Amino acid sequence: MEPVTQVSGKAYPWGQKNVDTDVIIPAHWLKTITREGLGKGAFETVRADPANIFDDPRYAGSPILIAGDNFGCGSSREHAAWALGDMGIKAVIAPSFSDIFSGNAFKNGIVTVVLPQEAIDRLLEVAQDQPISVDLETMTVTTPFQDRFTFELDAFRRQCLMEGLDEIGLTLARDTQISKYEAGVATHRPWISGEQAHAGTSVESSGRT
Repeated sequence: MEPVTQVSGKAYPWGQKNVDTDVIIPAHWLKTITREGLGKGAFETVRADPANIFDDPRYAGSPILIAGDNFGCGSSREHAAWALGDMGIKAVIAPSFSDIFSGNAFKNGIVTVVLPQEAIDRLLEVAQDQPISVDLETMTVTTPFQDRFTFELDAFRRQCLMEGLDEIGLTLARDTQISKYEAGVATHRPWISGEQAHAGTSVESSGRT
């Protein structure tokens, strides 16, 4: 997972409320076991409208999505986060998120920023033609007009995002401690590691010979 300290650029000024994961990525896309290409299916039903915001050239390649309350509700499919990531979205700003979606987004390096509706309304206005910046170091969302909105984020999640640590990365970061523990188990409790059983088998085999 790539480290995320700041996400800046254009933003999709969508603002839609109660967007469930089936809207983010329809069920028929769940047959795939890879994340690549899911961006094509992201918001498929919304994109059926030729005037949809996601295919508007003014916002092409935007790394930020501004949404409404209760974003990511519905089923727990991680494909929703995969689809957003594949279409280039690095941060989603909304008044609230589904807990499961928020967790899946975090595991895939997507920042979920919770701001009050008044701030969302202002950002929707600014994003029509101006960039927005999400900064994890200062924990702020800013605009070229000196708007500055502070947000909160779990300290552990913030650290993982800034250091680019997913669950595998967290495990590898503790490789020294894990190896030391395993060595201690093999020495002091060999029956757990199986070393004693292997040794006994060898002796018995040798005796029969």
